[in-house]
Amino acid sequence: MHGGTPSTQDFGRRLRLLRARAELSQESLAHEAGVSVRALADMERGRTRGPQRRTVQALAEALGLDEDETAGLEKAAAKGRPRPRAGTDPHPPVALALPRDIDDFTARDAALARLLELARDTGQDRPRVAVVTGQPGLGKTAFAVHAAHRLTPDFPDGQFALDLHGMDERPTTARDALARLLGALGVADSAIPADLDDRAGLWRSLSAGRRLLLLLDNAADETQVGPLLPGTGPSLALVTSRQALAGLTSVHRCDLALLRREEAVELLTRVVGVDRVRAEAQAARDLAELCGHLPLAVRIVGQRLLSRPHERLDKLVTRLASEARRLDGLQAGNLRVRAAFALSYRQLRADTRTFLRRAALASGPHFSPETGALLAGLSWEEAVACAEELTDAGLLQSDPAAERYRFHDLLRLYAAEQVTAEDGPVVRDAALDRTARWMLARATAAALHFDADHDPTAPSGDPDPDSAPTGREEARAWLAAERAQWLAALRRAHDTGGHREVLDTAEAMHWFSDLYQHWEQWVEVFRRSSDAARALGSRREEAVHLNYLAWAHNLCVHEPRAALVCADAALAAALDCEDGLQHGWALAYGAGALHRLGRMEEAHARLREAARRLASQTSPQARLAELSVLNTLGTLLRQTGRAAEALDAHRRSERICRAGVPGRKAELIAFYHAVARQQIGNDLAALDRPQEAEPPLRQALDFFDGARMPAWAEQARLDLGRVLGALGHPEARETLLTARDALVELRSPRHAEAATALEALDLAASEG
Repeated sequence: MHGGTPSTQDFGRRLRLLRARAELSQESLAHEAGVSVRALADMERGRTRGPQRRTVQALAEALGLDEDETAGLEKAAAKGRPRPRAGTDPHPPVALALPRDIDDFTARDAALARLLELARDTGQDRPRVAVVTGQPGLGKTAFAVHAAHRLTPDFPDGQFALDLHGMDERPTTARDALARLLGALGVADSAIPADLDDRAGLWRSLSAGRRLLLLLDNAADETQVGPLLPGTGPSLALVTSRQALAGLTSVHRCDLALLRREEAVELLTRVVGVDRVRAEAQAARDLAELCGHLPLAVRIVGQRLLSRPHERLDKLVTRLASEARRLDGLQAGNLRVRAAFALSYRQLRADTRTFLRRAALASGPHFSPETGALLAGLSWEEAVACAEELTDAGLLQSDPAAERYRFHDLLRLYAAEQVTAEDGPVVRDAALDRTARWMLARATAAALHFDADHDPTAPSGDPDPDSAPTGREEARAWLAAERAQWLAALRRAHDTGGHREVLDTAEAMHWFSDLYQHWEQWVEVFRRSSDAARALGSRREEAVHLNYLAWAHNLCVHEPRAALVCADAALAAALDCEDGLQHGWALAYGAGALHRLGRMEEAHARLREAARRLASQTSPQARLAELSVLNTLGTLLRQTGRAAEALDAHRRSERICRAGVPGRKAELIAFYHAVARQQIGNDLAALDRPQEAEPPLRQALDFFDGARMPAWAEQARLDLGRVLGALGHPEARETLLTARDALVELRSPRHAEAATALEALDLAASEG
């Protein structure tokens, strides 16, 4: 033995002397042995008198002890370990050992780091509790087990793992769980109190002075977990649950999220091997997407591929691509995604099960309680209660800012299967029809807030006036949030013969659509309304909606050839029914398409004819159409090098606006005036009069921004930015940069113009 080795003494003093002899700081020894500084300090101070054998071995290796010294240190540790109390079994079974850790555990670095930090923050009066929650399949147990193994050196007095069977029909009671925990501490069955409170008190008393790590897996609720938590002392409890356990106070919450795509691919790689993933990298990424980045699903895919070493990854991609077969494909041995979801589904109340499965019929990535209530046949209050219960159970994710909810893709498939199994086609169709009727009625009423021809004193037709949007801003917000739902309702009405409902909704949407030109859905809306008019034999309405469809092809999806076909069809319908207004519009929309196709002379001719026909009519609708045509005509003239003529056309449009249009609100005419001002600014810029061009462009931009019309505002911002650039104005670059980024987001082809203007501005600055 080395000189100066202490004789057998209490463990803490012996360890401190050995560390001093080795000339190691607590930090250095803790690092070398893989324990925390706090745990080492507790050992040396006697707070932890008998650490486990593996901890002692790690310390001995770090200190460079020989066999005799290691044995002496272990003997000292053994003396400090808890002795069976009177009436306890001298040979207690080790029944609550941690489950096996998995070698291919992936990701979760941030969550794990927070847990490790929490473990270091325990103290004599500061036991810590971490609750790990999340939807089925996120790997809560795997994460907690992995964390527990990482934390083992910090809790030398024992690590206990207990499955509480929270998803079983009869979860483990707190009373039975306490009996097992007390038995693990060496308390004989005969010495365990019968009463729940007495058991909890004895557990808290025995655990108070020890650094214990407690893993409570698969907890059912707070009532089950509460009595099992240490009251005082330096212990840590890890609790996993599919429930939020929101009633537990003073706990650290760890809400696991889905894996990122690269993490999901990494997990797949660790299971099946680098070579197979590298050989089919895109297929591996596709599998991650098809699994919805859900750890359980990715692991199942990996295990399935591992058991079939010669099967290509893209073969499994093809199988899982079919939604009807995806859940069938996501099983390997006793691992099944469907089974994981079924465990939670069976725990729900009947109304909540109905809400969950019917909500899978909603369209779009998220839905409101309103939609869920309609589909499930519940009141709004009942639907909110169900949605919150499902959120707490990890079966739905709630939006952080709005009262909206979303499914994981695989859980939506499972819920849809339950509709087929439990409801059947008759109940399913009734739910969809009920929801579609309500949604179309609400969408029509909301859109009429923007219709210039609508009488605001007329009944709205909203299916629930008490909850209806009460102004343009509320109506705008509802139409945007529920876009997927009312569009699905329009499809269902179209497919089931509800032609009048389709036409009424699309007609109400006409004015609103101008605010959201970047929504590609307008092509579908007006295609279906054109079909509906044709089915009803209304040639006039067919002309109207074909014109709307031509507008959508021109401005929403930038398909001028399709726009020209629709405009020509609208022209034919207008001639048949002798509708001069629709005749003028059809000429104008056709001219817009010809302009985009580069057929300038034909476009010019159609616009002049449209302006002539509309000027001869006296209706307010004809005046508005004439304003649109004059603005378009002027733009075409400017783009063909005739800026002075363009300015005349736009000045004429401005004069009509200033005179007003009888029967039309001032704010509507202000919009047309803003369009004219924008084009007047562009005309002046083309005439090399940028100082005169700036004021009208600023006025137009201010109006569009104030009216929240991004499709118009960003184009005006681009025009203003170019003029400011010509003037050498310091705002030019920021204005163009803002316009470019917004036009990209709006999918406007004019973003290329903004990029070119920015490049020219930067080049001029560098040369200057």
